[in-house]
Amino acid sequence: MTIKTVVFDIGNVLICWKPEVYYDKKIGIAQRQKMFSEVDLHRLQDRVDAGANFKDTFYQAAKDYPKWSLEIQQWVDCWNDIAQPELPHSVSLLRALRANGIPVLALTNFAVGSFAISEQKYSFLKEFDKRYISGAMMVAKPDPEIYRLLEEDTKIVVDEILFTDDRSDNIATAKRRGWQTHLFKHPQGWADRLVSEGLLTQSEASFNK
Repeated sequence: MTIKTVVFDIGNVLICWKPEVYYDKKIGIAQRQKMFSEVDLHRLQDRVDAGANFKDTFYQAAKDYPKWSLEIQQWVDCWNDIAQPELPHSVSLLRALRANGIPVLALTNFAVGSFAISEQKYSFLKEFDKRYISGAMMVAKPDPEIYRLLEEDTKIVVDEILFTDDRSDNIATAKRRGWQTHLFKHPQGWADRLVSEGLLTQSEASFNK
């Protein structure tokens, strides 16, 4: 089946998402490991990705865990230092697809508040034909409902979708719904897939720093 729409995840596909790296630099590896063992920060992120208020959720956690209060607040206050850097080759692929007239959508687990911060830094987040942000939709991947809502809204034939995501559970749900998928490991692998599908030429998919 011919691919007619490409769907991008954002975290670790277009923007690096490794908060541990930020905290390792700020407080050291040992202290970061201790904090993450005592405070389930990724679980809090899951909550805001599913619709909870970004700032309120983490600021409340800062009150609940006063030992780590300042560090937890940094998840909000220093968001653009945590969710970074962009993956420039992936960004160039997004733009090349759109230049070829191929609709490109975002389907991402992202809180409303943190997305608003990120899109001020990364202009390419405004370049999708349409964005499906989990925090606004009140449901997050890999819940099948978020995929169904995208299908319902776009009326796209499911096997004409090519979706890339760095998480295998998110990919598995898309596959079960009939989407064509690519488990993202690095930009070059994604570029090669887009070329193999005939969506980009080798030249269009190449990246020169």
